[in-house]
Amino acid sequence: MAKSLLPLLLLITCTIRLFATDSAQRPNVLMICVDDLHPYVMKGYFPHIQTPGFDKLKSEGVYFSNAAVNTPVCNPSRSSFFSGLHPHTTGAYFNGSDGWNRSEILQKIRNIPEHFRDQGYVTWGAGKILHNPLSEEREADMWDNFPVYKGGFGPFGRTPDVQYGNHFRSIVPWTGPDSDFPDNKNAEGAITFLQEEHDKPFFLYYGLWRPHSPYTAPKRFFDLYNEEDFDFPEGRVEDDLDDLPQLAKYLTGTIDRYWRDGVPHEVVLKRFLYAYAANTSFTDYNVGRVIEALDKSPYADNTIVIFFSDNGFHTTEKERWGKATLWELSANISMIVRTPGMQARESQATISLVDLYPTLVDYCGIEYPEHALDGLSFSSLLSDATIQWQRPSFTSYGINYSSVRSEDYRYIQYPDGTEELYRYPQDPHDTHNLANDPLYQSIKDALKIHIPENWADSLGGRLEIPVDFDKVMRPRSKWDHLPHNS
Repeated sequence: MAKSLLPLLLLITCTIRLFATDSAQRPNVLMICVDDLHPYVMKGYFPHIQTPGFDKLKSEGVYFSNAAVNTPVCNPSRSSFFSGLHPHTTGAYFNGSDGWNRSEILQKIRNIPEHFRDQGYVTWGAGKILHNPLSEEREADMWDNFPVYKGGFGPFGRTPDVQYGNHFRSIVPWTGPDSDFPDNKNAEGAITFLQEEHDKPFFLYYGLWRPHSPYTAPKRFFDLYNEEDFDFPEGRVEDDLDDLPQLAKYLTGTIDRYWRDGVPHEVVLKRFLYAYAANTSFTDYNVGRVIEALDKSPYADNTIVIFFSDNGFHTTEKERWGKATLWELSANISMIVRTPGMQARESQATISLVDLYPTLVDYCGIEYPEHALDGLSFSSLLSDATIQWQRPSFTSYGINYSSVRSEDYRYIQYPDGTEELYRYPQDPHDTHNLANDPLYQSIKDALKIHIPENWADSLGGRLEIPVDFDKVMRPRSKWDHLPHNS
C-alpha cells in the first residue's frame, strides 16, 4: 500500500510546488538591452574603456562569453529574441523588415511581455524595445505602463562642425542636462518602478539607445578619456580581406562614410573610438544605477537580471564601423545573467538570443506559449555553468547567409557556396580563413549540418552595407517598395 501511495504523494508534492510558483512568489525579471556594444569591451580588449557598472554585474552573475545574436542588426534581432523565433522562421532578416506587422507568424504569436502579462505579471517597458512600430492595441496588450515612453537616438549634434558625414555621425561632449537623453529618462522611470510596491511579480524591460551613435554623451564621460590615447584596435589587421570570398567582401567597408573635409581619415576614425568610449561609459552609468536601484529594493532577492546587447559591433576591424556582418565581432554579444545568491562564473556555452524566451519561462515557472519556440532553455546553466551545451549558435543576415558558431570554430557559408572557417581562441578577430585547408573538412561538415534547409521569404528592409552592393546581396521582396524604418 505504501508503495502504491508514493506516486500520488510525489504528484501532490509537485502540484504544491507548481501552485507556489504560480503565486506572487514567482521570480521577477529585469531585462536590460543595450545597442551596438562591442563584445570585446567585456573581454578586456579595450582596458582603457571604463565600465564599472558592467564589471560589477559580471562579478555577480554568469557571463556567457560566446553568446550570439540570430541576426546582427537591431530590428530583426529584437524580433528574434522577443518571439523566440529565428529570422529564417519569420522572414525578418534586415532593418526595416517591420516583422511585427508583415509576418503572419509574428502577428499571431504572444511575445515575451504579452506572454508574461498573460501569466499574471505586471509588465513595464521603456526605451528602445522592438524598434518596430506597433498598433496601439498591441502595444497596450504588451505593457501595463502604456503608452510607453521610448525616446530615440538623440540628442544629435546639428551643426556641421561636429558632424562627420551627417547628424547620426556627430560627436558632442554634451553640456546640457542628462535629462536630454532618453536613456537617462528611462533609467529614472525604471528606478521609480523599482521603488514602488508591487503585489504581483513583474517583468521590467529597459532598452537603451546607447552606445549607438550619435556619439553625444554628457561631457563628464568624455572627460574620462584623452583623445590622443586612442589608437586602432588590435583586430584591425593589414591585408585582412585578402582571404575572403567576394560575397564576404561586400560586408566590409563602411568606414568611408565617416569623414570631415580637412581632417585626415585616420584622425576621424580614432576620434570615433574616443567618442564611442564616452558613449559606452554613459551606457554603463545608466545600467549601473538601475541595477543599484534593484539591489536597494525589496525585490533584489527574487529577481533575475538579464543584461545583453542586441548585436555586436566592429570599430574599424574588417575595415568596418558598425554591425551587420557574419563575423565574430558582429555576431558575438555581451551577455550576463544574474540570479539571487549566484557566484560569478563564465560559461562558454554557445547560446543565442532566441534561447532567452524559453529560459525565462523555465526559470519563472510559467507555462510555455502556444507557439513552438526555436530556442532552447539554458536555465540549467544558471546553476551549473560547466554543463556542456550541445548546440552551436546560428546567425544569419539574409537568405542563405549563414554563420554557425561552436565553442572552438565559426563556419560561414554564402549563397554561392563559398566559405570561411575560423578557430578560437587562437584567432579572435577572424583574420585567418581556414576554409580551404583540407585538414578542417570534418569540422566544416559537422557545423554546416546546422544550416537550415528552409528559409522564410524575406519581409524586405535594407542592408547595412555600401549601397552599390545592396542589389547584389539581397533578394527582392514584395515589401521593397515600402519605406524602411531605421
